[in-house]
Formats: sequence, structure tokens, C-alpha cells
Amino acid sequence: MHFQCSQMNILLPVYQHPTLAVLIDDSQSFLDSLAFQLPPQLARKTFCDTNEALLWLRQANRNFTNVNQPIRVSYDEQNLSFERRTVAVEVDQIYRMVTNKYRFLMPSVLVIDYAMPQMDGLAFCQAIQDMPFKKILLTGQADEKIAIEAFNNSLIDRYIKKSEPDALERLETGIARLQKDFFIEQSRTLKDILVRHSYAFLSDPAVGSLIEQLCSRYGFVEYYLFPNPTGILFFDLKGKATLMIVETESGLLSQFEVAQDQNGPIELLTALRELRIVPFFSDSGGMYSESINNDWLSYCLPAQVCRGKQDFYWALFDLPSCYLQSPIYSYADFLREQTSDRTS
Repeated sequence: MHFQCSQMNILLPVYQHPTLAVLIDDSQSFLDSLAFQLPPQLARKTFCDTNEALLWLRQANRNFTNVNQPIRVSYDEQNLSFERRTVAVEVDQIYRMVTNKYRFLMPSVLVIDYAMPQMDGLAFCQAIQDMPFKKILLTGQADEKIAIEAFNNSLIDRYIKKSEPDALERLETGIARLQKDFFIEQSRTLKDILVRHSYAFLSDPAVGSLIEQLCSRYGFVEYYLFPNPTGILFFDLKGKATLMIVETESGLLSQFEVAQDQNGPIELLTALRELRIVPFFSDSGGMYSESINNDWLSYCLPAQVCRGKQDFYWALFDLPSCYLQSPIYSYADFLREQTSDRTS
């Protein structure tokens, strides 16, 4: 199966999972209608009381600040000077976010009506400027100039006129785009650290394009950087895990050297030297060992090539259950519980 690795400037977050879209409007009937028209796989929470919405968002922001944060700053115990500061990244904590069943309750995009009697949409946006949420302002025809000024001042991220015939379509597209932007911003510092080491593919637009294609083709709804072997761990709607191993030429040649030292079969050595396979020796710490011997082929898949700033060799493997110590709370489980709560 062929995938085109486009050179379009597609940014890749270090991780991404479904989040809540929060709808805020003083009309309950409008909220009910809007929530009904949005895609069923888009989790949402609605408020018709702005004060209640503010309280909930502030609490939600506190709940998710620094949760599962994989960046740790430490200091030399004998010298607390700035120069002795070190930064440690616990990369395995990134994919372990998937064990947090509350991850889907994180709000990322707010859809806010402008004309509300209790507090207008701009006043509401000003009240949450210190929070990381993305904001879409819904306006009437007469409010467009106000929305443009708010957008130019970075108070909102988008605005949509309710009267536009394609307003719903633009809203769906806008929420999807801003949910990804939310994770790009949340993981920017982490990504800047990681691309300086063994994760250069995170900054390659061609890999970003490939990840989007894989999500679309296979129905992956969340993914996380995976440390060993290096790659991306995907989960579909039902929580099935798929590991995309990403290798460079030097990485595959390192696999070749280890297999050669372990007296690996000539067929394996040839395939590794010619960059034709991607191995996942999951039972031997990631590298070939003599215990694998004639069973080596069951640990390997044909290499597909993503040609970006450099060539990346990749393949998709089912993830052995031993890599995840806790059961996965899937997005399907979450949506089912949300539907049950709304109808009960």
C-alpha cells in the first residue's frame, strides 16, 4: 500500500487525543440543536450560563495543568545556580497518558456566542485569556467588525457568522483544526527538546503528512510518541493499539551490526543492510538475539519509505499487550458513557 509523503507544512504534535468541545450560548434550544448537528464522535459539553461555564473551565484548567507532564527540571543538589539546571524528559510518560481515563474530559476548543445578556462573548474570552483553550466566536451579521478586531488582537482564534449557509461545516472544520493546534502548542517545548536528540522525524512536514494519512485510512483517533523502539503509538476508536516504528538508515544499520555480531541468518543481514525491512524484536529488548534465530521473519515487516528532509523507514505493527500494563479506556467507551449520561 502506497502513501504519499507530502512536503506540505503539516506540523506534528508529540501527542494528540480526543478532547471536549465546549459550547456556550444563552439559548438552550440553540445549544441542543447545535450539539445534535455536530458529528457524533465529537465529544462536547454545553453551558447556557456563562458564570457556570467560567467556574467549570477554571476547575478543568487546574485539573489538567501538569497532568502526566513528561518534562522534569532538576538542579544539582550542591549548587542551585541557573547554570547547573538540567532538564530531563521522561519519554515513556508520553504514551502512558493513554492509561488516564480522564484524558477525554480535557477541554480544548470553546465555541462562544457573542450576543449573551449575562456576559457577551468578548467579555467571556477576556475572562479566560490566561487559559490555553482555543476560541471560536459565533456572531450575527452586525457583529462582524467586532469579531475581526478580536481576531486581530488574538483574543479569539476564529469567528463564524451564524447566518452563513456553510456555518455548520465551517464550525466542524474549525473545531478539528483548532483541536490539533491546541496540542501543537501544548507540546511545543517538549517537541523542541526531543527533535534535538533521537526524534528528528517529529519536525519533518513529510512525516506530519504521513501521520494524517494513516489516521484517516485506519481510523486512528489518538497517538503518542513511543520511545523504544522509536515511533508513534496509535489507538483506534475501540482502543486497539498499533505501533508505527520509524527508523533512519543509521538505525537500520545499527540493527544490522547487532544481528551480525549475534550470528544472525544471512537473509536477515542482507535485508537489513539493503534497508528492505523494519524489525520489531519485541521479545529481546528491541535488538536481534540468537534466541530468535529462524523465527526472525515473524518480527519484521517490509520497510516503507517516507522521503522528507531525510529518508525515514517505517512499518505498522500490532503492539504486544505486555507494553501496556493497564487496560485501555477507549474513546468508544467514553462516548458510550457520555451518551448514557445525557439520556439518563
